[in-house]
Amino acid sequence: MRAWLAEQLAIAPDALPLRRDRFGRPWLEPPYAHHDVSWSHSDEGLLIALGENVALGIDLEQLKPRPRALDLARRYFATAEAAWLATLSDPLCETTFLRLWCAKEAVLKAHGRGLAFGLDKLSFGEREGHLGLLACDPALGLASDWRLHEFVPQPGYCAAMAWRVRTA
Repeated sequence: MRAWLAEQLAIAPDALPLRRDRFGRPWLEPPYAHHDVSWSHSDEGLLIALGENVALGIDLEQLKPRPRALDLARRYFATAEAAWLATLSDPLCETTFLRLWCAKEAVLKAHGRGLAFGLDKLSFGEREGHLGLLACDPALGLASDWRLHEFVPQPGYCAAMAWRVRTA
C-alpha cells in the first residue's frame, strides 16, 4: 500500500508522510495534505483510493453468505433500510445488505469517524439500480454533498467509494 501511494505521489516509500489521527483515520501531511487516502481489505482483497481536494472513503467486502444480514440491519441500520431488506429474498437481501454496508462504511471512513459514528446515522436508498445517500446526521454535512460509486473490483467482491469536496 505504501509503495503504491508513494508511486502515485512520485516520492520514495520511506518518505511518504502518512499518519493516523486519534480515530485511526489515515491522512497525508504537507506537502500532500490536499490529497486524501483510504484503503480497505477483505479476505485476500485490498483496495486503495487516492484523491485530491476531497474527503474520501472506500470499503471492500467479500461476497459470502450472511445469514444474519437482516438481524444486523435491524440492529444497526436505519429503520427504513432494515424494512427494505425485509422485503427482499434471502440471496438478494444478503447482497443488498453488503452493498449498504460498503456504502455506509465508505462515507463514515471519509467523514473520519468510521463505524463508531453509527451505521444508523445515514440512510441510503436505491434508484435505477444505484445507491444514493438520502439522509444523514448533520455532522456528516448535507446528504446531497456526498457522491458514491459502487463497483465490483473483481469477482466475489463488492466495493463502494464515497467522497465529497473538501471545504476550506
